[in-house]
Amino acid sequence: MDNLREFLLQARTVAVLGAHPNPSKPAFYVPDYLRQRGYTLLPVNPAYAGQELWGRKIVARLTDLGEAPDILDVFRRSDALPEHLEEILAARPRLVWLQSGIVNHAFAETLQQAGIRVVQDRCLMVVHRQLVSQG
Repeated sequence: MDNLREFLLQARTVAVLGAHPNPSKPAFYVPDYLRQRGYTLLPVNPAYAGQELWGRKIVARLTDLGEAPDILDVFRRSDALPEHLEEILAARPRLVWLQSGIVNHAFAETLQQAGIRVVQDRCLMVVHRQLVSQG
């Protein structure tokens, strides 16, 4: 993706699909790293809806956020992505980030055709450290 560093510097909100309250899980500590660097996190997970995480109430669906996030950080299995396609298209994030190990080319192609940029199979925390934090 062109200008990924600039995009990460300009982005302010990160919706976390599959957010998890357990600090030992990547779906907690990767977004928490971003929170510590000034991003506003918007947690999404129907299993924990109504609970609080990162100072925000966890919502069940992306469409419950009430705002379009700059980045949608996805912690869901590749085969589960199609069930989120409609709500992602409705939420209109500027970038959908599929974490390490998550790849679904048809899903990514559909989002890209709708004008939403996609990064697959890369850890947002690692890339942020490489491009923005430098360590």
